[in-house]
Amino acid sequence: MAFTATWHTLLDTLDELDGDTTLTTPFSGRAFRIADTQEHRVLVSFHDEDGTVPLQREQFETLYRRVTDAADSYADADGFELDRLPPDAEPYATVLSVHPRFELDEREGYLRESDTPTGSPLVDARLDEATDASTGPAGEEGASRGESTDRSEPDVPVYADALLLIDALERHDPTAPAELETAALVNLYTLLSDVQRNADDLRKEVADVLLDRLHHDQPVAAQFGSVQRTTRRRRSLRDEEEVLETLSAAGIDREQVTSVDASKVDDALDVTPLSASDVYEISQTEYVRKAEVDEEEKETRLQGLKDRLANVDEETDQLQREIEELEARIDSLTSFDTGTAFHTASGGDP
Repeated sequence: MAFTATWHTLLDTLDELDGDTTLTTPFSGRAFRIADTQEHRVLVSFHDEDGTVPLQREQFETLYRRVTDAADSYADADGFELDRLPPDAEPYATVLSVHPRFELDEREGYLRESDTPTGSPLVDARLDEATDASTGPAGEEGASRGESTDRSEPDVPVYADALLLIDALERHDPTAPAELETAALVNLYTLLSDVQRNADDLRKEVADVLLDRLHHDQPVAAQFGSVQRTTRRRRSLRDEEEVLETLSAAGIDREQVTSVDASKVDDALDVTPLSASDVYEISQTEYVRKAEVDEEEKETRLQGLKDRLANVDEETDQLQREIEELEARIDSLTSFDTGTAFHTASGGDP
């Protein structure tokens, strides 16, 4: 499993611990608790000292690599030996063992990966049922931090449009649009347009919130990818007369840049000591851009959804068939074929 996914599942699991839960280091037996979880570290407070101690994500990744490397090594088939830990690294092993996919064997002195969710013997309180949901039906890592396992219908336009679009895509083959009827194409185009517009609106709202939480050069990763804060510079010419006077003072004839064409101004700047800010109003805006996409994680989650759909009760299929039959009967009763003659029997007819 990728460490990014492992890290976020670990943070999710730690967040599910009760605030008074006590953890202990494997050898020294020092007691501590989780004070806070952050994107790049975990803060712990030891019972025998004041303040908090930061456990850095990079160190967790190093320990993770050693555990996974040990699993791939025949000599270390039992896992990573805890006595190889530096004295100050004991809390890292304890905290990592809280992850449902890592098992700490205190008696044998090993930390290893596990195929099934496990509990840590160094935690004095059991995790609640929400932690068990950190592994999905397809075996994928738990959802990103803060994501609820309960499904509800969000009151946003893009949700309804997306459901309609999914239904339309299932009914019509979008890979062969030339073979679709005009009405089907109109429906697809309309829904695609609505989804795009509403998704862009919601995307902007999400980006505005993210801007307050992101810092430059510090990408933030989640289940499906990562984002980072980026600066975009834009410039526009100052007032035309101001630009002409500035250039004239620098020895540039007004005629050379008459009408203040931006390309001509740029050429003039190349042969003067002036800077772009002398003639341009330069502004910059903050925005969020997609930095990375975890295609493998997306495919895993998608496969989980497909598996769940495949296991739908057979009654659902039967109900769908009955609905389709009913729709066909309604269509036949309400349709009119101009080539069909209708006769009404009367008493005088033979």
